[in-house]
Amino acid sequence: MTESMHEKSPSRRRRRFPGISSRAYEHPADRSALVALRKLAGFDTVFKALSGLLPERSLRLLYLSDSVRVSDDQFAHLQGMLRDACYILDLAKVPQMYVRQDPQPNAMCIGLDEPLIVVTTGLVELLDEEEMRAVVGHEVGHALSGHSVYRTVLLFLTGLALKVAWIPLGNVAVMAIVTALREWFRKSELSADRAGLLVGQDIRASMRGLMKIAGGNHLHEMNVDAFLAQADEYEKAGDLRDSVLKIMNLLPRSHPFTTVRAAELKKWSESRDFQRLMDGHYPRRDEDKDTSVTDSFRESAAHYADTVRTSKDPLLKFVGDIAGGAGDLGGRLRDRFTGTAGQDRGAARDTGDGGPDGSEGSGEPGRA
Repeated sequence: MTESMHEKSPSRRRRRFPGISSRAYEHPADRSALVALRKLAGFDTVFKALSGLLPERSLRLLYLSDSVRVSDDQFAHLQGMLRDACYILDLAKVPQMYVRQDPQPNAMCIGLDEPLIVVTTGLVELLDEEEMRAVVGHEVGHALSGHSVYRTVLLFLTGLALKVAWIPLGNVAVMAIVTALREWFRKSELSADRAGLLVGQDIRASMRGLMKIAGGNHLHEMNVDAFLAQADEYEKAGDLRDSVLKIMNLLPRSHPFTTVRAAELKKWSESRDFQRLMDGHYPRRDEDKDTSVTDSFRESAAHYADTVRTSKDPLLKFVGDIAGGAGDLGGRLRDRFTGTAGQDRGAARDTGDGGPDGSEGSGEPGRA
């Protein structure tokens, strides 16, 4: 049920972005992770093979037979939001959307030839109209970026990994690609969150939606500032052991942690890049073919360098120390893992070993 985007204009006035390229809202980490994924040994071979084997037709028939297709007659309010999102992001064809019975709030955009959007009843029942509009825009952003292809491969390989778990080498090979795909997909969610904001154009609704996904339909018990403070505390708390635990907690997940998503989106909404985009200054799709891959690499590298430099995470701060030529790396690594860096400096200050102004004895735990 593909239809022209121009049949209906948005239900309320929003800025539209004719010809917008996905590069306009693409998170630098998304681009870097996809580059790394494509460089993974064996990925191109597996991807090309799966592209011809994946049962996409079967998948579409499954949703057609066992879910509710969104249309003017069924979930009409979602159909209106979908048209709005495609109109605003200038997506030429409106993808099919299905509502699937599942109490877990979730949504996804899959498909190899054409994108297909699926939302669960748990999500539809949880969010209000403006929050849901941001989610629909999020999924349309995935479609515009071409993410649905890789998402479909990830879904298939995740199931395949379970089936070949008894084959040691086979499982290792599949899981290597699954892990790389998950890393990219987590980063692609940050890009899609930005697309959702471009469609909804209401940062408060985007924040509310993420808070509800994290804490349920209890907004009267939640506070945006306190929620964002959790992300800051999560990033800077602990020592290197906590950094390793963060990585281990994140590896099996398909999405970034919700507080982190909220903080990233809020930061982007306050950036000069976002304001320029809203003023109509953004890269166009017809310019994509002229985009330099080298420039993309350079931008991604600059993003990661800036992340390492400004991050409050103990592991990234330690990496920054190494890059900055910090001395006594063995001692610093020990202090980071044990969280005794501040205590050692305090002891040095007490015995007169600190600098004359006491700067070596700040006493902040986990600081090198």
